[in-house]
Amino acid sequence: MASIRTATWLAFLLPTALLGGALISQYGFGLYPCEMCMWQRWPHLVAIILAAVALALRAKSLPLVVAATMAILTSGLIGGFHAGVEYGWWEGLTSCATNLPAGGDLLESIMNAPLVRCDVAPWTLFGISLAGFNFLLSVGGAVLILFTVATGRKDHDHG
Repeated sequence: MASIRTATWLAFLLPTALLGGALISQYGFGLYPCEMCMWQRWPHLVAIILAAVALALRAKSLPLVVAATMAILTSGLIGGFHAGVEYGWWEGLTSCATNLPAGGDLLESIMNAPLVRCDVAPWTLFGISLAGFNFLLSVGGAVLILFTVATGRKDHDHG
């Protein structure tokens, strides 16, 4: 069962780190998210909640861990689609988006809000955008978590 516990922690820590990184890039470095960036955040939030509940329950948490892993995988697949839009491999589903600050004069907020395009990567490292990194880390992490669960169940069944 140690492998299930490890998988649960991975299912909690991975989306926490990725969502935390997204929020730091937004509020710390001014990389405002587009609409598809926001779509990637919601499954990570769901995964964090499911994994936190699984950690709290300890026993009989496997369905929650698998559900959290599917949420992580979902975010990664959205990230892969978004990265393809950024690289011009295919068309996106949305037009440009912007986030309006709360409070104040609405017209002034609209006029001064940054325009965030879904088809332009605001930042890359080694040619990989944030959406691309989300794809790589989320899909890779989901595979690792599922492998950890599978080997934990196999050890449990034979042990």
